[in-house]
Amino acid sequence: MEKHMNRRDFLKAGSMSAVALTMASAGLGSLGTGSSAMAAGPNKNPFFGFGPLQKDPGGVLDLPKGFQYRIISEEGDKLADGRPIPAMFDGMAAFPGRHHSTILVRNHELSGNHDYPVEGKNPYNKEATGGTTALVVGPHRKTTAEYITSSGNIRNCAGGPTPWGTWLTCEETLNRGHGYVFEIDPTDPEGSLSKTPIRDMGTFSHEATGIDPETGIVYLTEDQGPSFFFRFLPNNREQKPGALQEGGTLQAAALEEKPSSMASDFDDGQEFSIVWKEVDPEKPSDDAIKKDCIQFSRLEGAYFAGGVFWFDDTSAGDKNLGRVYRYIPATNTLELFYESTSQNDLEMPDNICITPWGDLWIAEDGGGVDRIIGMTPEGEVYTFAENRLNDSELAGPTFSSDGRTFFVNIQSPGITFAVWGPFARRNAARQRQMGHAPPPASYAPQIPDKLSAFAERKGLTSLEAAAFHRHGMPIL
Repeated sequence: MEKHMNRRDFLKAGSMSAVALTMASAGLGSLGTGSSAMAAGPNKNPFFGFGPLQKDPGGVLDLPKGFQYRIISEEGDKLADGRPIPAMFDGMAAFPGRHHSTILVRNHELSGNHDYPVEGKNPYNKEATGGTTALVVGPHRKTTAEYITSSGNIRNCAGGPTPWGTWLTCEETLNRGHGYVFEIDPTDPEGSLSKTPIRDMGTFSHEATGIDPETGIVYLTEDQGPSFFFRFLPNNREQKPGALQEGGTLQAAALEEKPSSMASDFDDGQEFSIVWKEVDPEKPSDDAIKKDCIQFSRLEGAYFAGGVFWFDDTSAGDKNLGRVYRYIPATNTLELFYESTSQNDLEMPDNICITPWGDLWIAEDGGGVDRIIGMTPEGEVYTFAENRLNDSELAGPTFSSDGRTFFVNIQSPGITFAVWGPFARRNAARQRQMGHAPPPASYAPQIPDKLSAFAERKGLTSLEAAAFHRHGMPIL
């Protein structure tokens, strides 16, 4: 390297060094998409992880053997119109674009003054510095365009994609005039939708969303303590841009039977039936407390896939290392799927996504060396990536629509990566298995022998059988 190479040049040189290292160690032939390249873990599970991480010579992002990355965006570089790329990269989603491209919509969790604010031309509030950008990434994983899609927000933390190709960006703030969800159409940057708050989704410290494509119901998490689990029933279920702005009903989850409303009281091996209580969107958290809704520690990432809404509680559990929950709308049941008891396994889960082959991937926000942690349907965990640059969090994990490229951010300094290599092939059946498999043994529901035999005869998991039985399905 040249003696006076700056930080950006150093990072780019590091990324190309990582490419050279992984290609040399793996051989060009291993860069396909077959699952045979995955390393078998305990119980010889062929889907368990991708093997040990290889040190990145650039000191940026460690990945397993055979994988490589490219830096495709950095804060302070130039957008297509010459304005600087804003800082504080956070939640993100990927949408298919024209000519086999991918369109990434990315949040910027900004509040107050910053060297690189979101400088929009049509802001919701011209005094606020947060917002969203979009990147058009070509089939060769290089950015061909980058532009602002919304501006004038505060602390755009996470959000979620819609089934109709837009992005819901969430403000994590209680500042007056803010604390809303906005819909972003990447094909109409800074359009009217981008500055129209969906007020009936509530005024609170929003974190993430997930939409059930069968019903159009939007599920939401709250990032403050105590946190509540909300859902939004749209008046217009047409599932098209702008329909959510036509209003709806906001509800918070409460337990049907258990007298305690504290999620911290959940015991191993329990699942709970949920009732939904309507709350005032102008003060939903206060209303949820009054109506004895479930109180979580601090909810973060969320994702809807395979008929299941996944979400995590970043500081929950006996050791405050985090929990992962899943809510199954078909049976209206909430379940503690995983609780971390070791920092080596999982520390403070944040943004999440379901991989094309069915694992849950989690970005940590633990304050140390943050990682991307994979979780299998069997409740096993493995590490896919480590941020070696600094102690800033990883954020915005998402896959391209063809499943061949993984995109993720480092929050500060803002960097977006494209990662590729021997990912497993798309597996819809395994995605369903992730949503309906029994949780790890210590959390699995205890069912009688008769019900277990019935489940085996009918090809059901014990979790499905327990849920059906609880809701009155006769055991013949």
